[in-house]
Amino acid sequence: MANRLQGAVSPYLRGHADNPVDWFPWGADAFAAARERDVPVLVSIGYATCHWCHVMARESFSDPAVAAVLNRDFVAIKVDREEHPGVDGSYLAAASAFTRELGWPLTVFATPEGRAFYAGTYFPPRTVGGTPAFGEVLAAVAEAWRTRRGELLAMGEEVARALAGAASATTSGELPTAAALGGAVEALAADEDREFGGFGPPPKFPVPTVLGFLAEMSGTGAVLGARTLRRMAASPLFDPVDGGFFRYATRRDWSEPHYERMLPDNALLLGLAVRASRRADELGWAAPLAADLARFLTTTMALPGGGFASAQDSESILDGRRDEGGFYRLDADGRAAVDPPALDEKLLSGWNGLAIGALAEFAARELDASAAASALTAARAAASLVLERHLAGGVLRRASLDGTVSDAAATLEDVGMLAGGLLRLSLASGEPRWALTAQELIDRALEDAVASGAEARGIPFAPPRPDATLDALGLALPDDPAEGAAPSGLTSCADAALLLAQLGAGETYRAAAERAMASVAGVAAARPIAFGGALAVMARLAAREVQLVAVVPERASDEGASPEGKPDEGLARAEASLLAEARRADVAVRAIVTERQARAFAEAGFELFAGRMALDGRATAYRCEHFVCALPVHDGRALAGLASPTIEG
Repeated sequence: MANRLQGAVSPYLRGHADNPVDWFPWGADAFAAARERDVPVLVSIGYATCHWCHVMARESFSDPAVAAVLNRDFVAIKVDREEHPGVDGSYLAAASAFTRELGWPLTVFATPEGRAFYAGTYFPPRTVGGTPAFGEVLAAVAEAWRTRRGELLAMGEEVARALAGAASATTSGELPTAAALGGAVEALAADEDREFGGFGPPPKFPVPTVLGFLAEMSGTGAVLGARTLRRMAASPLFDPVDGGFFRYATRRDWSEPHYERMLPDNALLLGLAVRASRRADELGWAAPLAADLARFLTTTMALPGGGFASAQDSESILDGRRDEGGFYRLDADGRAAVDPPALDEKLLSGWNGLAIGALAEFAARELDASAAASALTAARAAASLVLERHLAGGVLRRASLDGTVSDAAATLEDVGMLAGGLLRLSLASGEPRWALTAQELIDRALEDAVASGAEARGIPFAPPRPDATLDALGLALPDDPAEGAAPSGLTSCADAALLLAQLGAGETYRAAAERAMASVAGVAAARPIAFGGALAVMARLAAREVQLVAVVPERASDEGASPEGKPDEGLARAEASLLAEARRADVAVRAIVTERQARAFAEAGFELFAGRMALDGRATAYRCEHFVCALPVHDGRALAGLASPTIEG
């Protein structure tokens, strides 16, 4: 039996390499083998830190008797949903025709042409309640393939046609009014768990995209978002020892969490904590939370060569046995005596983009110079590594492991999340090179939308290319604009495009962001829990657009976010107060740069920085609203007093 998973980029696939199952990785070879043998396909989808994936692997895929049936009657394909999200999305959509209990492991039976005709999630080794044993399912599917193949083929074609029809539907709409955005806030407030926080019944997820939308709103929205984040931070969903939020909780009070810790969740929640910490924080909970999350990302989740792991497992080995969550129930001393749960060390472009952006925002606002420098160093290292490994010839790749790059196509979320992270790193570091790369990524997504026909359907962004195997099978679907733990690809690209426009790269980027968000505006307002990221961008499009550039004189300093120097004592105090106020300000765009950096940004085409100087050799702040700027100021009190701009003469 060939061991085809041994050298996989995915740790999830490598974990199945020694199974007695004759696994194929995702690709055309598996379907060719199924056609040659005239047998159906089992597509088993999961990820490295999925608890029930581990359970099914131990109970069924490690069982020689089960493997013998699989190898005889099926071609078995193992897929990492994080490496191939398009494959996961396509089969998850197909599985919804057969079960309402969607999740992972996802177990899909398909024809040799890839058409799904039956699906479920976790199947136990023995029948439990109404869930049949996995061996019984295999036997029933194999028998149906031999005796009722026509019905299965017809079912597979019917599901494929239904998905293709839904995917080809065009979308259109208008950006929501202030009243519509307020209505979305009211709908979320009505769904709030008033006792424990969060939304809806258990299982309860942190939904950082929804909290991000609430943070963009004033009044009820901002209060609701901050209250939810604070309650989660004080609950069992948050690890008080190492920091970091767990993926979700099975109980209403956030207890009994599923203990895997995911990179996108914690990156997005760091951004929210940073923003909350700069607002009125009378009880002081948000700033320590931001510091804990930044520490978690730069220690626990950091990879040795730079960048961040996708996730940390929920299981560890305690007292010689695997224990789900046991490590996280130990105190600091107890943890020091045992090995921590494994990391999924797969490097993902998009998820690293979220972490880069969050750490950059932390560095840009953090008043502790040492903590800011540490976060900025980690963000720079991650950006350098991702671009070095994953961007070649202008084409972005999605994943790598230990320097080996996956053949998985980058998705739209990779493009948008990485571009957004690079833009925020550029602002925090004062280095325009990151912003230029982000602009190239978004320009390519705009061009690909025209080439693919997505632009003609009102969708201005498209990924570089679809998954080749899905495309050949006719199963490739457009990116789903709905959102779960992270923003969709459409939302992420709109976020980056809007930020490019706010930096002065051109109003074509704002127009693209508006078209993207208009395409989902109607459904987003009706289902805010599933479109928080999109609603956040819509709220930014509707809000006052405040831009802030602080310029410090050239002098011996590092190239970080906090240029330091030695002016006389009075000027030093004024500069310190100016920079502190600039960090505190809740604005759409913030940059603290040297004169040289401001010139470099302007020469790169970012008009917000044109003519920005340290006047009279003093640190100088320019506060603008949509490029209409107040007179420059030199101290924090004056900057804080700029409630509205005075147009420059």
